[in-house]
Amino acid sequence: MFNSGTNSAPCVLGFKVLVPAADLSAILMGLSSLANMIRGDELVNTLAKVKSFIPADRAKDIELKANQIYIDLSPWIGNRNIQAYLEIIKTALQKSKLLSFAYADRYGNKTARTAEPYQLVLKNSHWYWQGYCLKRNDFRLFKLSRMSHLQIREEPFTPRDYQKPTLDFADIMATMQKTIKIRIHKSVMDRVLDFCAYEHFSPDGNERYIVSFPFIENEYYYNILFSFGDKCECLEPLHIRTEMKRRIHDIAILYET
Repeated sequence: MFNSGTNSAPCVLGFKVLVPAADLSAILMGLSSLANMIRGDELVNTLAKVKSFIPADRAKDIELKANQIYIDLSPWIGNRNIQAYLEIIKTALQKSKLLSFAYADRYGNKTARTAEPYQLVLKNSHWYWQGYCLKRNDFRLFKLSRMSHLQIREEPFTPRDYQKPTLDFADIMATMQKTIKIRIHKSVMDRVLDFCAYEHFSPDGNERYIVSFPFIENEYYYNILFSFGDKCECLEPLHIRTEMKRRIHDIAILYET
């Protein structure tokens, strides 16, 4: 029985489990967010069942608290196949069915793959799935945006023992990163904040900031700097500034013909 006199009063859910009102809000918040990311009748039905346990006199308050956090990872623009692929992978996971697809590596080279799906992974706003690749005879982490022609195969597979993928590279990254100094225009400040904290910014006049920016000398990080366009200038160290100039020169040559 739910006592409406306090937020912490218990409510009887299925199997006579006592759940306080605060926990009901948290459950609703989690289920609603998950339903926004992975659609399916199971989540919709579960959400409806949980809501049915909320007394009418507390429904508005609990619903308000449950809606205080909203997660929507669907892209503003871009690859709209992701949601459809999530549904396909979820079905294959539930039925232990093989998946076939074309997969592009970071250089655009495509290979035909067949793999056993084991886990969906959301990392840094990107969807991946962990599977055993029959082509490589090993576990692989596949990025959904690099996939095409995804299909469920008819034949099922017997799940094998596996270890979850390693997703935390903070310690490794810390040993590889160095701090460089860049000057940015205030118009790209919000984007630069995706990579470093506000404490790393110091004003440089009214329009610009000097930023201590974490950097690794590879294509990915150089492309990050170039993504800020003419609103970003690398000040130091000298060899990275020189490399930026070389790359800018190569880009300019492309447009001379």
